[in-house]
Amino acid sequence: MSLKEQLNEDLKQAMRDKEVVKRDSIRAINTMIKQIEVDERRVLDDAEVIKLIQKGIKQREEAIAQYSAASRADLVEKEQSQVDIFMQYLPKQLSDEELESGMKEIISEVGATSLKDMGKVMGAASKKFAGIADGKRINEMVKKLLG
Repeated sequence: MSLKEQLNEDLKQAMRDKEVVKRDSIRAINTMIKQIEVDERRVLDDAEVIKLIQKGIKQREEAIAQYSAASRADLVEKEQSQVDIFMQYLPKQLSDEELESGMKEIISEVGATSLKDMGKVMGAASKKFAGIADGKRINEMVKKLLG
């Protein structure tokens, strides 16, 4: 079952169970998917859907930071619950230990010795860890290991 099919099945189930937050979150994901499919006249595969979900998570985390600064706990809670639902559709994320060992491999493969080589490492790491590690975590790990 593709990720889009899974989303549609979960949407139907959320509607049956009257889970408003889950229903609205899945509809938001479907809206992002449909927008690109209509604009670009093509069908998205699972990898592209995962990238869209990650983008949605990032947007909601930025909103959470702004709502926190404005002391709007009600809106923070709403956005956080959407992030939690979005996370269910991502592949299992790497732990810090798994990410660190993978990054050490990449650093030795590309022969990186200092932060000047960060671009080479980030390029290889972004491809290798696409969908299973956030770019921000990868960046922090590179700085930790090369810095």
